[in-house]
This record gives sequence, structure tokens and C-alpha cells, in this order.
Amino acid sequence: MDRRTVIKNLALIIGGAALLPACSQDKAKSKVALKNMDITAGQEQLIGDIAETVIPKTTTPGARDLLLHLFVLKMVDDCYKKEDQQAFITGMSHFADAVQKQYSKTFDQLDAKTRETFLLDIEKEGKAEEFEAAKMDNNPVPPFNGKYSSELKKFYSMVKRQTINGYTNSKYFMTNIVVYELVPGRYNARFPYKLKQAV
Repeated sequence: MDRRTVIKNLALIIGGAALLPACSQDKAKSKVALKNMDITAGQEQLIGDIAETVIPKTTTPGARDLLLHLFVLKMVDDCYKKEDQQAFITGMSHFADAVQKQYSKTFDQLDAKTRETFLLDIEKEGKAEEFEAAKMDNNPVPPFNGKYSSELKKFYSMVKRQTINGYTNSKYFMTNIVVYELVPGRYNARFPYKLKQAV
């Protein structure tokens, strides 16, 4: 065997070895790198569908176009306490179960109107729970008996809050929706004025 063939075969082996980890990687992982949470591609899609229902694409980009679901995940992973992150994961599971129980479908299989109705139902129950808690004043709050778990409501609240936060801080919103002029603003040298008469 000549030297050229050996080097060629060695290059093929090294190249193949380098590709093996890429081929064996779990394709079901989330697209965003998270330190504290383990999110699958299916869970990421669910968050994307919820965010898109909150801010749908119209004549302006929707939440998915602006990758707000990745922003939501990054914010929860970086800025929330461990117990909130755990409630987020648990709530996500409860959310998927509630959709399956009510509609016998997954959230992505629902039409836009049904998705919106489901989310509004969660919000309505969350507001009713807050109202009951406010009525109790300083007394201990009894457990609220609703359709949805507190983790589910917390999960949805976090997704909605961070979706809106991401949208209002996005490059698109800041450059196309909000018209902002740098301080000190424009200089208008031809501004009309009237002299006041001395009294």
C-alpha cells in the first residue's frame, strides 16, 4: 500500500469520526442553549404556538417570525428562580394535558379561534382566582377550585408576559412601530414667533 492511499484512508476515517457526534445528536432538543432547563423540540414548538396565538402574524410579523418563543425560554432560564422554572416545566405539561383532555388534540392541531378561546379561558380563571384572593384581604386564601392548576396558569402567564416583553423590545418594534428621535431631536431654525409688547 502506498503512502498516498494510507493518507487518503486516514483522512476519511478522521472525517467520519468528526461527523459521528453530529449524526448521533438528539434532534429533539430545543434550538436555544439553556443552562437550567431541559426543553425538547416539541415543548419549544408548544411555546411557539402559544406565543403566535398571543401575537399572531397579520400585516406585521408574528411572534414566531421574531423568534419570541426562544426569547421566552431564554428569559425563563436566565431570569427566573429555580422554583419558577420548575413551575414553568410542570405547567407546560399540565397545559398539554388540559388541551388533550378538552379537545382530544394537541395545541398545534387546534385552529386559531379555538386556541384563542382556550387561552382566554385560562386568563379568565386566573383573574377570578386573583379576585377571590383580593376579597380575602389578610385572611388565609383557601385553595381555588378551578379547571386549571396553578402551575398551568403560572406557565401561561410567564409565556404571555415574556412574549409581549420580547415583542416590545424587538428590533422590528423599536425601528418600525416606535418612532424615536435621538435627543436633543430636530433643530428648527425657522420656527415662527411673536414679540410680546412690554406693558
